[in-house]
Amino acid sequence: MYEVRENPYPMLPRERLALLGEEQLSDVELLAILLRTGTRKHSATGLAAQILQHFQTLENFRRASLLELQEIPGIGQTKAIEIRAMIELGKRIQTTERKRYGRVLGSQEFGLSLADEMQNFEQEHLVAFYLDAQNRIIEKRTIFIGAVNHAPANPREILYHAVKNLAVGLLVAHNHPSGSLTPSQADRIFTEKIKGACENLGVNFIDHLIVGAGKYFSFREQAH
Repeated sequence: MYEVRENPYPMLPRERLALLGEEQLSDVELLAILLRTGTRKHSATGLAAQILQHFQTLENFRRASLLELQEIPGIGQTKAIEIRAMIELGKRIQTTERKRYGRVLGSQEFGLSLADEMQNFEQEHLVAFYLDAQNRIIEKRTIFIGAVNHAPANPREILYHAVKNLAVGLLVAHNHPSGSLTPSQADRIFTEKIKGACENLGVNFIDHLIVGAGKYFSFREQAH
């Protein structure tokens, strides 16, 4: 249940977001930033609290129509339209990511797809795929592009984006421009490092794939 009574923070929501990041703000504060202004009786934060209390849950708020939003004192047609536009944009961003990147159903299917995608790369590319609980790809990020036979061994940047995306699973892949799928000693060391780092963070390490000449090598399959 959201409280209508205002408990002012030392900083306004906009200032808190700029200093602490959006993840640290409450639902009320985030909505207050979008509302921008309040009413004669309530600040933007107070109005945001009223709205969320009225609908009780974020799911109810997401489904609220223009007319239902305008039933709240201080929410006219303009603010109701802005809220609906914000909700729809958030929904499209979420669904666009899923449509664009797809889902990891297995190492073989995904490995062959990557082999086809990366077969003409003249330099080595290390790519990370961040997955949700249903193995849908939240983000695909190229971590490294470099000289042949040079692979980065520090998983810090990869895990940073896993935390940022709230990823449940992680899959990494890189190509061998030579076409050889034989893992180098550096590849094996890197795999163990990233696997250990994932275990420490509670992220499921799915696989490390090497692709080249239209084929793939899977560390996960090799282990079975």
